[in-house]
Amino acid sequence: MSRKKRLKLVTSQTYIVQEEQESKHKVKLADLKEIWALTENQENFFNYYRKGHKAILCHGVAGTGKTYIAMHSAFKEILENSGYKKVVIVRSAVPSRDIGFLPGNEKEKVEVYSQPYQEICADLFPRFGERAYNKLKEQNLIHFMVTSYVRGLTLDDCIVIVDEAQNMNDMELNSIMTRVGQNTKIIFCGDFRQTDLQKRHDMSGLKKFMAIANHMPSFRHVEFDVEDIVRGPLVKEYIIARLACEEMLIAS
Repeated sequence: MSRKKRLKLVTSQTYIVQEEQESKHKVKLADLKEIWALTENQENFFNYYRKGHKAILCHGVAGTGKTYIAMHSAFKEILENSGYKKVVIVRSAVPSRDIGFLPGNEKEKVEVYSQPYQEICADLFPRFGERAYNKLKEQNLIHFMVTSYVRGLTLDDCIVIVDEAQNMNDMELNSIMTRVGQNTKIIFCGDFRQTDLQKRHDMSGLKKFMAIANHMPSFRHVEFDVEDIVRGPLVKEYIIARLACEEMLIAS
């Protein structure tokens, strides 16, 4: 056998062994990327979370990292063996436009809405990359669900992240909040200006919920504004311009 062929064989076998070792490796705290607050309101969120508050509402404009920092904090606490067993992500299956019926069974249809969280997991756990989300699922450290399947459940011993809350109507938000059981934290992320809901009475869901949360001593509210945008400079410039135009239209 030529040297070139032997090298190719050794390289291939080494790669297979590495893949097998990685597949056996369980996700640990050391695998979680270390991050820091990039803005004042991100720091406010981290402070509330570190102090052990059980309910936090993260509201504000797009691109401020609300979901990202919520997921990082939740995974960090779970992997520290704090008594919480998994992260439960809940969102509404509301598309930005009517694209007809999605193909596949219920599991395949729901999978479409989990894509953003798969990407966040890949970034939070760079060792596993695109496999991170499935690794976390295999260890029962993450569970994704849409609001259609919330009723009748009790969410114990977990950290619930309710994302894209602006796309939930009053009864969906009510259903989620009344599912919270023993030893459970809950974080809401959203911005009522970004709703994809079409019916007028549905659009008031998040606004009403925010008013209710303001009457609950357990809730802490972090309001993210344009100064907290970290996604990119063009996003920040666009949102500032959009908000200015909306104010002009209201005034006219």
